[in-house]
Amino acid sequence: MTVSDNDTQGPSAAPALAFYGKMLTFSRLQFSTDDLSAIDAQLAATLSNKSSNIPILIDSEVEQDLSALVGLLWSWGLQPIGVVTGTLDAQAREQRLAIFPADGKRIERILPSKKAATQVDKAPDDKRTDSASNNDAAAISESNTEKTIANATAETLMSAQHITSLIYDQMLRSGQSLNHVGGDLILTNSVNSGAEAITDNSLHVYGRAQGRLVAGATGDKDARIFCQVFNPSLVSVAGTYCLRDNLPEHVIDKSVQVRFVEGEGLVFTVMDDA
Repeated sequence: MTVSDNDTQGPSAAPALAFYGKMLTFSRLQFSTDDLSAIDAQLAATLSNKSSNIPILIDSEVEQDLSALVGLLWSWGLQPIGVVTGTLDAQAREQRLAIFPADGKRIERILPSKKAATQVDKAPDDKRTDSASNNDAAAISESNTEKTIANATAETLMSAQHITSLIYDQMLRSGQSLNHVGGDLILTNSVNSGAEAITDNSLHVYGRAQGRLVAGATGDKDARIFCQVFNPSLVSVAGTYCLRDNLPEHVIDKSVQVRFVEGEGLVFTVMDDA
């Protein structure tokens, strides 16, 4: 979880850095050719000037000379910030560009879990009979099986601890950003105008939901937004967003569910009518 506040602090209390969940609007360019002259001609026919400064995400179906392509995009006033994972991953790493997940995928947070140390059982006494040794071997085998199951269960539980929902009881004030990764974000209070709530899973707001509401922030198209009183300045699921002026009028100040549907975009459902 990351909660950030835009209030200024004194020099002595200022941290070296702080994470913020601000929304970044960028365009995605899909390339079906590595012919730079053809790409340049298409850019010339598409762009009216070379000073747009639009952040660009490169999505290529074919192998590219990424360095040359990035240079071409910059020459047209575009700003490449990363690539969609695929054929350009290796070059992107070399050039320190971001690698974004493909459609419908999430950036999973995978944390290692410690395996329980295995115990070494004492060898059977050489003076015991073969029958006793066989019985001991069976007991040892059964014991080891139980330990293996116990260890696997422990590892599962340890991993599950890192995939948890967050319940936040305070009001999210203007200028604050609440960012949770690894589970649903549940707000029992309101989100004020000028604040933002962001999660890579589903978002639940049981108070008045204003500000910016973001679910599926890393591309999860199954994520949803649930609000008791729906009136946000921006709502987004899996990267598809809608501004306040474009929201359907019948959902304003209602109890609403927002989800992404392939081919339709964001779908708003008044839950009282569902």
